[in-house]
Amino acid sequence: MAQRFGGRYSPGTAQGDVPVSTPAMARLHPVGARVNLLFVLPFAFAIRAFFHDPFGLALNLGAFGLLMLAAWLTREGVLAQAAFDARKVARRPAIPRKIFASVLTGLGLGLAGLGASMAEALVFGVLGAGLHFAAFGADPMRDKGMEGIDAHQTDRAARAVEEAEETLAEIGDAIRRAGDRALVDRVARFSDTIRPLFRAVQDDPRQLSAARRYLGIYLIGARDATVKFADFYARGRDAQARSDYEALLDDLEKQFTLRRTALLEDNRTELDIEIEVLRERLEREGIRREG
Repeated sequence: MAQRFGGRYSPGTAQGDVPVSTPAMARLHPVGARVNLLFVLPFAFAIRAFFHDPFGLALNLGAFGLLMLAAWLTREGVLAQAAFDARKVARRPAIPRKIFASVLTGLGLGLAGLGASMAEALVFGVLGAGLHFAAFGADPMRDKGMEGIDAHQTDRAARAVEEAEETLAEIGDAIRRAGDRALVDRVARFSDTIRPLFRAVQDDPRQLSAARRYLGIYLIGARDATVKFADFYARGRDAQARSDYEALLDDLEKQFTLRRTALLEDNRTELDIEIEVLRERLEREGIRREG
């Protein structure tokens, strides 16, 4: 089915018809030009290999393989670092990918310089590893915000959020079958609105029990409703069905927002109680707050 595309300043487009982008939609990808360049530079050794004797061919192809592996590990390490930094509660990566990438970069450049002399290979290896480490740094080596939180709780919360994200992706895929760009944008805004609840669970995995129904039953129900609506709306463009579906999204957004607010209020109440208990204990032990 043909679909009309337009923007805010396209002819015949009303000002209210174009959704305003949210800040989350404009977030930069953590993998930038520096990382992408690491996948390009090793090809210099691959091309150079075919202009050498068999020994030089083996050295340069080996350097190409090591540097490509280092580039891949660097990319994965940068993504893991970005995910770690974005969360208040996070476990350190199980594998220090960026550190391994620095070592592999040094080995690759050292292998390429081995054809000249051992001294050059050593210099290239040390410089390559050092410059890579200086450019990308080390991986997170400690857990963040894990004090008083069971590791099992963190794993359960991570799995629940991952499943919720998969359900959101399925909702987005289903609504595209309706062939209506405005509805696709509406579902995208719905996803951006409810994701703060996901982040709240990630920041405090102890809140998973209070939010599990929202991350599971409610989202699965929204997915099933979206699948049925998209197939029905694509056949007849029923205006009443569209209005009911958008009302469903509005109700879900309100419920998710209220649940996140309740989680934040519960956290504040628990904090106030812990502070008050601590003050009473200090006073019983004869310690007085000055002033």
